[in-house]
Amino acid sequence: MSGLRLVHAHGDRITVTDPVGGTELLAYVYRPEAAWEAPKPYIHPLRTLAGDVVTDYRPNDHRWHKGLSLTASQLSGANLWGGNSYVHGEGYLELPERVGSMAHVAFDEVAAAGDGAVIAERLTWHPHSGELWADEHRRIEVHDVDRASGSWALTWTSAVTNRREEPLRFGSPTTAGRELAGYTGLFWRGPRAFRDGRIIGPDGEGPELMASQSPWLALSGEHDGADGHATVVFAHAPENDHAGQRGTHPAHWFVRNDPFAGIAPSWAYFDELELAPGDTLTRRYRIVVADGAWERQEIADYLKTHPW
Repeated sequence: MSGLRLVHAHGDRITVTDPVGGTELLAYVYRPEAAWEAPKPYIHPLRTLAGDVVTDYRPNDHRWHKGLSLTASQLSGANLWGGNSYVHGEGYLELPERVGSMAHVAFDEVAAAGDGAVIAERLTWHPHSGELWADEHRRIEVHDVDRASGSWALTWTSAVTNRREEPLRFGSPTTAGRELAGYTGLFWRGPRAFRDGRIIGPDGEGPELMASQSPWLALSGEHDGADGHATVVFAHAPENDHAGQRGTHPAHWFVRNDPFAGIAPSWAYFDELELAPGDTLTRRYRIVVADGAWERQEIADYLKTHPW
């Protein structure tokens, strides 16, 4: 069977394509974009094996939402998420002096072999003023392409090292005082058609899973312009569990299906996460992209038969 095909348009993006079906599974875009949107690399489009897109890009409600990306909504007073910044007691304000960036430095590995592909990248994190706050080593792996089940998987690993002489404080609008807005970290913005999609967890479903804790969370939606559904599953690696003020747990989930579909395993939903100078924060996630409306047991069985 032919392996995945990887194409690098230098200075712009890397695409990974399934040659059997001819589907471009993802485009990893690292070209810098608008400063107000907190420039950072992102994945869009992200597609199922059948070729249906399961990400959105610059929607009119949040221009800084771009597919699947790593973000920091509140970082020691800076906003690496993009757009307006939340200020307690005042709401969201236009504060361009708070909006920072994540900059591509170099790729350590860009390769495809068999039914797998790897993008390993070095990045730097900066506040608006431009000084170096953090280094990141990022590794994105495409694997477990399964045409029988119509699914494939992506593992995203990020290791962020504090390069300041003082702690980096990861927070969110909720740590700053806004309820049910604990978004930060890895963030997926689903397509408009996935609004009101079905949110599924191991022990429940629906929007009430906002701020819940569990090893995985999924959202299933119905496509516009194509027949059928798709399911996107997010899972924590076991080592992501960490001790905080609320006990040892996987991160709290930020999840919505109204007014848009989005999922983020938040680094700092209720409590700030402090990273000391020179220390490294490492998180690893698996995203399963599947054709069809998967049920809870189907998701659980998949994750059991595809261990970390």
